[in-house]
Amino acid sequence: MTEITLLSPKDNRYEKTIEPGTYLRTLEPAGYLVRLPKDGKPATARTLGHKLSHAERKQLTADVKITAEGVDEPLAAAFVGGLKLGAYSAGQRKGDYEVHPLTDGQIEWDGDAATELTLSDVQNRIRALVDAPANKKRAQDLATFARQSGETYGYDVKVLDKQACLDEGLHALLAVNRGSEDPAVLIVMEYRGAPDNKDVTAIIGKGVTFDTGGVSIKGSQNLHLMKSDMGGAAATMGAVEAAARLNLPVNLVGIVPATDNSVDALSIKPSDVIESHAGKTIEIIDTDAEGRLIMADGLSYAVKYFSPTTLIDVATLTGSAVRTFGYVCAATLSKNEELVEAFRAAGEASGERVWPLPPWDDFAKGLESDVADVKNFSGTPLHGATDAFKFLENFTHDHKRYIHFDIAGVALKQGPYAKDRQATGFGVRLFVEWLGRQASA
Repeated sequence: MTEITLLSPKDNRYEKTIEPGTYLRTLEPAGYLVRLPKDGKPATARTLGHKLSHAERKQLTADVKITAEGVDEPLAAAFVGGLKLGAYSAGQRKGDYEVHPLTDGQIEWDGDAATELTLSDVQNRIRALVDAPANKKRAQDLATFARQSGETYGYDVKVLDKQACLDEGLHALLAVNRGSEDPAVLIVMEYRGAPDNKDVTAIIGKGVTFDTGGVSIKGSQNLHLMKSDMGGAAATMGAVEAAARLNLPVNLVGIVPATDNSVDALSIKPSDVIESHAGKTIEIIDTDAEGRLIMADGLSYAVKYFSPTTLIDVATLTGSAVRTFGYVCAATLSKNEELVEAFRAAGEASGERVWPLPPWDDFAKGLESDVADVKNFSGTPLHGATDAFKFLENFTHDHKRYIHFDIAGVALKQGPYAKDRQATGFGVRLFVEWLGRQASA
């Protein structure tokens, strides 16, 4: 058994050898002394646990005992959750892959880390989805993941196949799918944890399993990373699974329009005009602005069938969001300032931070079209993240509690855990934190 002793940053017994936010391997007993960071935030304690678990995977045993001396329980619990996060590796398909000891191991601690361990497990599951090669996570694979999760954790899953999507009028989703060898699906997950409550939250997640850019094809540099363009779908599926596993007293619907965006003789072309579920026509300016097309149908479908109290979408959507905030936080936009502030607070508490961009109607002018109700792209290199939000607003049926998250800069990161960029699982903790606050309000 590996023994880990957690120390408060104020504990000065080892201050000359262990700085706050660091750890030291010990020999007697076999284990570690860990001094938590000074800032007192669960997110940084979780990160420390993650780093230790990843770096020391060959030293750890399947059974770990935690002793927390003078440490606040939320910080210790977060550290435990971090140890579980560190069990993840994207190398399952390598011939020399070794399972981390804590993948199925036991962490013994006198406090309650059940919620942290559940969230870390969910994050690891969706990180594996995002990191999976495109040929191993086609739209049907996402549907299978959702069905199996629903069966295991007790929520309803419905999958609309290509014909059902056509019958429903999901024309924007099907337009993006025209260049693909795999038929599109719409995945609908419904968790009812508060059946006597009329409030419903709907989350629509972008499920583009690989994005070539279509006819407006992307450059080849880093094109392999476009396997991660379903990070919003993963966050959505993770949020629903986590809500069910934690028995949150909320009603949550997750909707994932899923397809890849490929190049083919049948692919949509710039200048095409397509229809949408909301009945509005769209002029295609750039086929690489495909995520907003499929989410437009998802938003309209959610409003039609679930009348959600709060309407959310989440997507790895624009390079603009990355250029604005780098890899520090997600961009968010909404005309509902109460929602923005609530999510900012949830982001600070969960460690998945968000920051707002202006939602003003001035930005919509560039999306005006001569031949359709709206363009899918303004054609300018300016305020791209805001343009995407202004486009999506057209398909929310004027919903008063609509909020948009662009997670392009935070769903995948370079870091100490992999040679290339790796999925973070961003979104699960943010949404669960916000949902929990809504339930207790």
